[in-house]
Parts: sequence; C-alpha cells; structure tokens
Amino acid sequence: MARRKKGLSFYQKKKTISRSLIAEIASWLFIIAIAVFLAFVIVFTVGRYTTVIGDSMNPTLANGQKVLMNRFLYMLSSPDRGDVIVFLPHGNENYHYYTKRVVGLPGESVQIIDGKLYIDGALLEEGDVFDLMEEAGIASAPISLGENEYFVLGDNRNNSEDSRSADIGIVMKNWIIGKAWFKIGTEDSPAGFIPAMD
Repeated sequence: MARRKKGLSFYQKKKTISRSLIAEIASWLFIIAIAVFLAFVIVFTVGRYTTVIGDSMNPTLANGQKVLMNRFLYMLSSPDRGDVIVFLPHGNENYHYYTKRVVGLPGESVQIIDGKLYIDGALLEEGDVFDLMEEAGIASAPISLGENEYFVLGDNRNNSEDSRSADIGIVMKNWIIGKAWFKIGTEDSPAGFIPAMD
C-alpha cells in the first residue's frame, strides 16, 4: 500500500473567463455608454440658460427671469415663426444675450404699416395679443430677408430693442444660440414652457 506524502498543496484551479461574464461586462459598458451619451445630450440641449434683461418680452418673460435654451434643436431644423430665440446681435460675444420672438422668415418681406406687421404684403393676424407698434424703425419700408435671415420682435412691442432697430437689425441663423423653451418662475412670471405663437 502506497503512502501519501503529507504536507501542504499549493495547487490552485485555473480560472477561466466564461462567455456569460464577457456578456455581462459588455452589457454594463453599453449601459454606461448610453448614460454618458444621454448626459451629454441633456447638458448640451438644456444645460445652458440665460437671464432676461429688460421688459421687452413682457408678459411672456419678466426682467431678470432665467430661461433654459435648447441649443441642439436648430442644428437639425430652423426657427419657425412664433419661436422665442436667444441670440447674440451681429454674433458679437461682447453683447449680452437677447431674447426675442421670430416674426419674419428667410425669403419673406417684412414691413410695419400703421403699427401692424405685414409679411409679403399681407397683414399677419396676431389677434389682440400685441399692442400696435408706435415705431416701425427700419421696417417702415419693406425688408427682404435672405437665406438664413430672420426678423425678430419683443412681445412688449413698444418697449423693445429688436430688428426694427439698426443696432440689432436682421438676425442671422448662425447668431442664434438656441430656442428659449422653459422659464424659471418669478413673482411676475410663473415657471413653465414658453409658448410659440403663430
């Protein structure tokens, strides 16, 4: 009868990586990649905000109100009439952000006659939402908008520096930072989505 040698054995079973472990690691990496991508999209689209300066957008937006903007939207599409946009006049980064409503689109002719807005010679029906404009500014004569050019007005039409002013003028698409889509509440203006108006 053979005797076993007494003593310690340091033999260890060789570990193998199974397919199920690889699949689980891959699924976790995929979930992490999706989470990072979604975080990037959220920060890029709504992670930037501006503060409204002045009363030009009353009653929609109040002076000092914070507005979240969607910067991604206009990379895929163009502003529509009635959108509230955030832009830098003349693309100059030394200006503060302006927040105004788009009323004139590329290829259209804009004019203000007797305080009312005309697009391509036809009165733009805006109902009683906005006051008659006391000053037509540069829009007292027809203004033809070229490709990627927009005409913007403040909702507080008689207290707004907008496209009627030669200092602001026509807004180029590449000056637009994004669409103002949500406002943080204040005493004068509750929180909520910013309505587009046709």
